[in-house]
Amino acid sequence: MATRPAEEIVAAQQVLWDLMADSCTNPLWAAAYLINGGCSDDGFDYFRGWLITQGREVFGRAVAGPDALADLSVVRASAADGHDLECEEVLSIAWNAHIRATGRQLPTDAFVVRRPELDPTWNFDFDDHAEMTRRLPRLAALHLE
Repeated sequence: MATRPAEEIVAAQQVLWDLMADSCTNPLWAAAYLINGGCSDDGFDYFRGWLITQGREVFGRAVAGPDALADLSVVRASAADGHDLECEEVLSIAWNAHIRATGRQLPTDAFVVRRPELDPTWNFDFDDHAEMTRRLPRLAALHLE
């Protein structure tokens, strides 16, 4: 990416932040909580970084219905081995590429970070196994004992 023109790198940063905003939902956070055995604010960012690396189709299905993540072999494997699904590095790809390409940091006014409101109907304790099982039955079957 560092070989691309600076304008393309900045545009890629905006795409990243748009994807992060699109995937900032309570149902997806609940899914990340199940899959990773807990999920802080930063952990949810890193989980969404991982989700972005899975490609457009997987990303779209997961955002539309997070329980669909149970179909992924990597999610089933993580249930068996306890491996967290995270990719923090994705969050800094454009940032690092811009520095390599220009010697300067990304201009902070060149992209917009949206922070969507979370769905209040999903404001419950993610440690409530019965509620998680009701809302995300397939993931709960994989990750809850």
